[in-house]
Amino acid sequence: MITNLREAKSNLSQLVQRAADGEEIVITVRGQPMARLMSVAPKSGHVVDRQEWADELSAAAEGARVGPRKATTQQVWDNLREDRM
Repeated sequence: MITNLREAKSNLSQLVQRAADGEEIVITVRGQPMARLMSVAPKSGHVVDRQEWADELSAAAEGARVGPRKATTQQVWDNLREDRM
């Protein structure tokens, strides 16, 4: 959709909703394209669940791990502190 700045200011809420639904809005000033309004969400319509994503990432990391489990950062710091005492 192409709209001019005056109409965009008057209908901003509706334009934002249309952009969120996946439509690209071009805003013109004196007939020249100046801005593009579009969604920041993925176009696939799949809303990312953060916990699901974190679980999937952890599972992938676990599957890619080779050999014994590595020490955590906290365990490394604890070992360094023990050496100094």
